Amino acid sequence: MQKAGLLLGGCARVWKSVRMASSGVTRRNPLENKVALVTASTDGIGFAIARRLAQDGAHVVISSRKQQNVDKAVNILQGEGLSVTGTVCHVGKAEDRERLVAMAVKLHGGIDILVSNAAVNPFFGHLLDATEEVWDKLWKDKATEDSMKESMHIRRLGEPEECAGIVAFMCSEDASYITGETVVVGGGTPSRL
Repeated sequence: MQKAGLLLGGCARVWKSVRMASSGVTRRNPLENKVALVTASTDGIGFAIARRLAQDGAHVVISSRKQQNVDKAVNILQGEGLSVTGTVCHVGKAEDRERLVAMAVKLHGGIDILVSNAAVNPFFGHLLDATEEVWDKLWKDKATEDSMKESMHIRRLGEPEECAGIVAFMCSEDASYITGETVVVGGGTPSRL
């Protein structure tokens, strides 16, 4: 009986150390010295991803179509002590994309992580060319939110930070053996490719 207690106690200690290692408690800065370029990253999911990658040690270059958005986001993140720079970039314009990449290479010597935040929500695909103000109004509309929750059979919409964690994981060495997978951050909504 005493041996069983010792064995269980040993297993509990081992499990705790495995759990702590996988949660990042014992490891700091899994993206240290990496350079991440994140497009459309001054608000929402892109901003949350940029913040998380920088919190995990990456040097992050952010972008947006408007200079005031870039300035605001850079000030916020640098104010948190994070390594972040940014520039204006409309991803639909080749010269803007080239300037964004050139900036990252000039400042940091290269790019290790590229997060293109240019996905189109299927409910609003017809608004692809809408202004940022229209998108903001649309996402903050209670009737639209209720309609989306009802059609997707969920109780709430996700938060940007809930997407950032999986992106940071996929950019880290912890995901080095994961290839060709689709990870859905959907709160249990039915999804398929």
